Amino acid sequence: MHKPANTQVPINETIANRWSGRAYDASLEVSHAQIIALLEAARWAPSCFGDQPWRFIVWNKNTDAQAWQQAFDCLAASNQTWVKDAPVLMLVCADTLFNHNQQPNRWAQYDTGAAAENVCLQASSMGLMAHQMGGFNADNASVAFAIPAQFVPMAMLSIGHAADITTLEGDILTRETAARSRRALNELFYAGSWGNVID
Repeated sequence: MHKPANTQVPINETIANRWSGRAYDASLEVSHAQIIALLEAARWAPSCFGDQPWRFIVWNKNTDAQAWQQAFDCLAASNQTWVKDAPVLMLVCADTLFNHNQQPNRWAQYDTGAAAENVCLQASSMGLMAHQMGGFNADNASVAFAIPAQFVPMAMLSIGHAADITTLEGDILTRETAARSRRALNELFYAGSWGNVID
């Protein structure tokens, strides 16, 4: 399903076409080379001091189904209904401390978000679909995968090839076929001072 963003002016095609779909084709694998390309995109995201505070755990259903299942079990039930067909899951974590001095890094979560978005854009550019999720049990994931306490699990991502939306049903299908929407530019962006809407 193709759902490009409806923008006031043209924007980069990869950004416009990035979409968090839910219908995955369970019969199509994501290759190791494709996974490495996604991770390279994350690796080259900008970060404060070049610290790269993000850490990703990757689970490939086709090479380690047991570990993938452990990750899947950390997801909220509402996400499990459609993620079940995604061949790759990732957990994105943020380091709370700077690597160079072990002091608190208040920009870590911001920078980690940039790395995750790079994964989503790279996936879109490769004809893959990535969907970021906040609906997961971070405590369970931390225990199951021995994540050190200084790293905060931020989001999980599902990645795979898009399937026909007829593989979905009910509320998930309704959400999938709904028109994409965003708040108006003048609600979010200001010129010069807070509340002075940009033209």
